[in-house]
Amino acid sequence: MSRRRLTGKRHLSGYKACRNCKMIIPDDAESCPNCGSTDFSNEWNGLIIVEDVEKSCMAKFLGLTKPGIYAINVS
Repeated sequence: MSRRRLTGKRHLSGYKACRNCKMIIPDDAESCPNCGSTDFSNEWNGLIIVEDVEKSCMAKFLGLTKPGIYAINVS
């Protein structure tokens, strides 16, 4: 069995990431509901889902203040 190595950025079809705060939002959104930015990228990888920022160690570590889905890395 051959192993296939994934390279490059992958993204969920129909979603983009805010370059400012890294929130993942639908492609049809005109501005980020989290920070108001209009600077987006379709090239991002990894994600974290935060439901409760007060209880999430990762949200505190990453400095996230609002619940949502965030990219780990945005190009």
